[in-house]
Amino acid sequence: MATKSQKLSLSQSVSQFMFGPPMTGELPERILKDVRNEQNKSESLVGWIQLMLVCIFSVLYTLSPKMSAPGAFEAVPWALGLYFVLTLVRLVASYQCALPGWVLMGSIILDMGLLMTLIWSFHIQYDQPPSFYLKAPTLLYVFIFIALRALRFEPRYVLLAGGAAVIGWMILVTLVITADANDPMITRNYVEYMTSNSILIGAEIDKILSIVVVTLVLAISLQRGQLMMRRATVDQVAARDLSRFVPREVVDQIAHAEESIKPGDGVSKFATALFTDIEGFSTLSEKLTPQELVYTLNEYFGAVYNISCKYGGTIIQYHGDAMLIFFDALTDKTDHAGNAIRTALEIHENLNKQTFGGGITMRTRCGINTGAMTVGTIGAEDLLIFTIHGDEVNVAARLEQLNKEFDSYIMISAQTKDTANDFSPNQFDFEHKDDIVVRGRSAPTRIYTVHSNIT
Repeated sequence: MATKSQKLSLSQSVSQFMFGPPMTGELPERILKDVRNEQNKSESLVGWIQLMLVCIFSVLYTLSPKMSAPGAFEAVPWALGLYFVLTLVRLVASYQCALPGWVLMGSIILDMGLLMTLIWSFHIQYDQPPSFYLKAPTLLYVFIFIALRALRFEPRYVLLAGGAAVIGWMILVTLVITADANDPMITRNYVEYMTSNSILIGAEIDKILSIVVVTLVLAISLQRGQLMMRRATVDQVAARDLSRFVPREVVDQIAHAEESIKPGDGVSKFATALFTDIEGFSTLSEKLTPQELVYTLNEYFGAVYNISCKYGGTIIQYHGDAMLIFFDALTDKTDHAGNAIRTALEIHENLNKQTFGGGITMRTRCGINTGAMTVGTIGAEDLLIFTIHGDEVNVAARLEQLNKEFDSYIMISAQTKDTANDFSPNQFDFEHKDDIVVRGRSAPTRIYTVHSNIT
């Protein structure tokens, strides 16, 4: 005999087979809010489709020939009119607020009850025995009503719609069988069933089974889809939050990678690196409390971020008060060297005159170099960072430090100058400072400052 744990394991296996692996842990409220917002939008979509359907049915009914007896009661116009009013009210309400579950459940039962009442009225309208309405093709609308509930991505509403349809049809079949105790009008002859008002119990069971199967298939599909949607929502929110910690380009690379990112994955690009550093930051740090320092730095970093974004730069790294900004050669027409220079110039001309954190001026030194750089990930298998590295990046860092020796704020290499001039000659005013052997290199590097942007 199976133990309780074995039964639980079996039920879990069946559940995973049908619905997929469950999510671990509870979803944060911010993610649940996103899910609810999407479901509320779906309810408005359901309302519009229902409104469209009732308009189509009304047109078809108006254009179709009327075969009922003169003066007979016609339930269709009343049913369509009532359904139109209810649909319109729900649609307007869905834009005003999130409809509570009890309202949705009540409206589903009301919709299905209205449809069943309409089908029931056919034998009165056409002056036929009750079994007449069981053959009405209007039953097919049941599947439309059930399918509409799938738009909200909540299985419980599909199950409720299917359950209401099954119960409604069973009531209609029961009413036919019990309408005349002396003649239940039941037959086992299929031809007689098709050519008369007799009823075939097997056919009615087939209809009920069809409703049940369609309902269950939709509900299982929705449950699987809901789990996938929640996982996707978690991933989307995580990616949105992750983009605040790492560059958006990194998030996109991770999201679209064919395989998981590994240490050392990267590509070599001809690009430009810009290093920034705040002059006298150590002295400034001594005068501020840790909270004041963090506040001031955040305000400063935000200003630099806005400027770098303006010129297509990506902030790769913060290190104390220093920043590493990357300008990528996305296409042959990308002026990455010129954009790095423009960024440095705007930082020098604008930010060096601004105050941060309640009146503090922070003057920024910049070093820029252009060349072949590796863009990718480094670190341990389970803890990676995205960065740019290579000798050309190191040169940019050395150039930033050389500003102290030459009493300047922007220092660039000859390679950056030439690359910028190749893209658009004479766009900047360069001043040659020296040919100097940068630490870590044996050959001298020609270095320049940029006084102003003349474009």
